[in-house]
Amino acid sequence: MELDYAPLGSTGTRVSELAFGTWRFGRETPKGSIEIGEERAYELLNAYEAAGGRFIDTADVYGDGKSERWIGNWLADRDREDFVIASKIYWPTREGDPNGGGLGRKHLRRQIDRILDRLDTDYVDLLYTHRFDDDTPVEEFMRTLNGFVEEGKVNYLGTSTLEPNGWKVAKANEVARRKGYEPFNVAQPRYNLIDRETEGSYLDMCRDYGIGVVPWSPLAQGFLTGKYERDADLPDDSTASDGDRWRDHYLTADHFDVLDVVRSVADEVGATPAQVSIAFLMHHDAVTAPIVGARTREQLEENLGAADVSLSDDQFRRLAEAKGGPFADV
Repeated sequence: MELDYAPLGSTGTRVSELAFGTWRFGRETPKGSIEIGEERAYELLNAYEAAGGRFIDTADVYGDGKSERWIGNWLADRDREDFVIASKIYWPTREGDPNGGGLGRKHLRRQIDRILDRLDTDYVDLLYTHRFDDDTPVEEFMRTLNGFVEEGKVNYLGTSTLEPNGWKVAKANEVARRKGYEPFNVAQPRYNLIDRETEGSYLDMCRDYGIGVVPWSPLAQGFLTGKYERDADLPDDSTASDGDRWRDHYLTADHFDVLDVVRSVADEVGATPAQVSIAFLMHHDAVTAPIVGARTREQLEENLGAADVSLSDDQFRRLAEAKGGPFADV
């Protein structure tokens, strides 16, 4: 299995068709343990590279900076130009500092240099705003971000979201167009066969602006791996982090109905439910590269195996309509 490349929206850059997400690197669990330590982080990066992967996703807050630092250490033995590195900026990083978070100019300028220092690189290929900042004028943060591009610290800009906010992205890009600033070229929304809130106007907006879509949580926080059953306790290896909130959101009758369709298609194509769920996004004409992650090399290799899964038009339609479709825009 060798990952192919896809155009990153309307930019001139091409990225691996599956991105590797590193949010678990250095992450402290509620029980106080580290989910993925440094040695395993390098093992996972090696496995991703061995599969032809070159698109690595991180953020300044992942593992309190450990994720970026470990990626930088790993890249030191490689040609930096072979990889597309994305990071994110927004969340507070200085306790008690009213200017230590958000998209204000003071925070952005402080953080970009720390991101580059931890990654041990002169630039990042893609810098996302981790969330929108409604307390900072759009023109302020777009002008500041544009400055990073002009200084050569950033190649392209993106925005990551939890809830669909297409009008905010469109507003920011219209400000950028009028002022001659770099626009958002990439969006990173939550999108999977369960969480469908981006369908409709958000994806239409991305298509209209030529914005690449790099979705996170393609497996619905593990629900679409197929390891959960109706009316059963959570398995011992579950990483569901929100307790009752996670159960209430995912472990519902209609979501298990979706999982039944995923399992049926998986049986037909000789793949796992996780691979089919990721393959659905890879077959989606609005999606550039889903972000996959894993706690072990075996999980990562399984997820990367989605690149070898071919879905027929009928199978894609059944998956798209499993949550009560039809969804004409997918």
